[in-house]
Amino acid sequence: MFLLALPLAVTASDLQAKFVDPVWDGAAVPDGYQCQKFGGTHGSPALHVNGIPARTNALVLEFSDRSYAPMDHGGHGKLGYAIELGSTSVQVPSVPPHTMALPAGFWAVAEHSAPDWDKPGTYLPPCSGGRGNAYYVTVKAVVHEGDDIEELAETILEMGKY
Repeated sequence: MFLLALPLAVTASDLQAKFVDPVWDGAAVPDGYQCQKFGGTHGSPALHVNGIPARTNALVLEFSDRSYAPMDHGGHGKLGYAIELGSTSVQVPSVPPHTMALPAGFWAVAEHSAPDWDKPGTYLPPCSGGRGNAYYVTVKAVVHEGDDIEELAETILEMGKY
C-alpha cells in the first residue's frame, strides 16, 4: 500500500501578518510614521502576510485606534489589495498617507474617518499627538467580486502606541 502525502489545507486560523521593516516592533509607532499634523512623512507599514486561505483573491487592511472609539474598527482607513488567486504568502507594500492616489493593486474600501482633523485620504497614520493611543491593523483574507467582499479569515497585528 502506498500513501500519497498531500499538503495540508490552509485554515482560516493560519492567517498571519508581520511587519517587513524591523523599525516596527508592535510596542511603539516609529518616529516619522505618525500623521502629517504631528510631523510624520511615511506611509503605512509594509506587511508580510502568510497562511492565506484558498479562494482568496484580495486582502483588506483596516487601520484602527482602539483607544479612541470614533477611529476604531477601520477609522484610519480601509484598503483593499488584490493578490493572485492561489497565493499563500504575499508582501503588501506601503501606501502613502493623506491621499486617494494609491499604488497599483490597491483600492479604497473606505476613506479614513477624520478628514477635518488632519488631511483627507484613504490612509491616516497614527494621529493622537503622542497620547499613548493603541494602534493596530486588521488583515482580512477575502474573495472580492465587484462590490461583494466575502471574508475568509482575519488576523490582527499591533502597530504600537503613539
